[in-house]
Amino acid sequence: MQTVAAVPSAFADPREIIAREPMHPRQILAIAIATALNALDGFDVLSISFASPGIAKQWGVDRAALGVVLSMELIGMALGAFALGALADRIGRRPTILACLVIMAVGMGLAAVSSNVVMLSGVRLFTGLGIGGMLAATNAIVAECSNARRRNLAIAIMAGGYPMGAIVGGSVASLLLAATARWQTVFVFGAVASASFIPFVLWLVPETIAFLCVRRPADALRRINRTMIRQGRAALDEMPPADPFANRAGIREAFAPGMVGLTMLLIASYFFHIMTFYFLMKWTPKVVADMGYTAAAAGGVLVWANVGGATGSVTLSLLTQRFDVRRLVIGAMLGGCVAIAALGQGITGLLGLSVAAGVAGFFTNGATAGLYAVFAQAFPARLRAGGTGLVIGIGRGGAALGPILAGLLFSFGWPLSVVAPVMACGCLLGSIALSRVHVETRPD
Repeated sequence: MQTVAAVPSAFADPREIIAREPMHPRQILAIAIATALNALDGFDVLSISFASPGIAKQWGVDRAALGVVLSMELIGMALGAFALGALADRIGRRPTILACLVIMAVGMGLAAVSSNVVMLSGVRLFTGLGIGGMLAATNAIVAECSNARRRNLAIAIMAGGYPMGAIVGGSVASLLLAATARWQTVFVFGAVASASFIPFVLWLVPETIAFLCVRRPADALRRINRTMIRQGRAALDEMPPADPFANRAGIREAFAPGMVGLTMLLIASYFFHIMTFYFLMKWTPKVVADMGYTAAAAGGVLVWANVGGATGSVTLSLLTQRFDVRRLVIGAMLGGCVAIAALGQGITGLLGLSVAAGVAGFFTNGATAGLYAVFAQAFPARLRAGGTGLVIGIGRGGAALGPILAGLLFSFGWPLSVVAPVMACGCLLGSIALSRVHVETRPD
């Protein structure tokens, strides 16, 4: 597929060319790698969930303490999304992704040799920094490599990589647990997988043209033209006009007049929804194991939750081509609320648990995928990674709160039939916040 700019190159804005023209295979490749990186995120986040039954058994960790351990990388993700997301708007999406991969590989390796709960908690906090930064940077890359017509679809597909990583990685983890009976092997696999992505990013993912146009480093025109030529497009004679707001781009702009209300509603929507989502993802293996099933079988139920999640992401991504993404997300959140509440109502067999978890994953991950598309619409290119990182960073407080709150409720003696409906309310609150959000599609 070869495309050529339809206007004289001296007057062309490459962002507008990318927005209006069909996507080149190199753009699709960059989006595919970003999707794979999000899949890696999905496995790295849930690796502790697959390992948790073995950790609890070996170290004698009770439910309340385990809830804290399960939340540590989510706290790290909040910090990483906030700090590294803002960094991606300053130094670039590509170098930020490479730094995140190094952090994730080192963190997963250290988790495999942890000898106590305190060490493991610290290591998972560190690993979360890379995972959180990765999500903000890949969201920006996909938005900026896509044309306007396919942007929501591409972002939703990228978000669908998260459950796919949990499916594939979780299946491998279940096999490793069954073969070795050692939870450490889950983290060894994660370390190797994280490190293996570094050369792919170095070779195949260029810095985005939108970032180069906004930040305008000394060699910006050369780098833009190299990417344009590789995509079969005409080179530019000169840089497009500078963004007059580029120098003020930063976290403060997200709270400027005209943006603060939108930012706060997005944070609230993500915070409450993701609290419910991570209750499902973090506690499913332990709840199933406590019913008397093996760690491998419990991990299998979580895999089915992610099969449902992947299906939900794909379904929602296709629907965004015909329907408003915000309305779709609200509907998915409401479906997730009902599905999570029903999960604790007397379902005990592995088949029933797997189906119920799959339905819950369908709605909750579909909503999560759609939220990332909403973020890309809401923030301009100069603030896209930082704004997304801000929302994810603060919102991840809900991700950390979900497993901790559920652990406390379980420690109080509350049964799953009560805990599940309480935790399901996060999706309801998230849908209410999102119903107040209004965003316009941006050309960049």
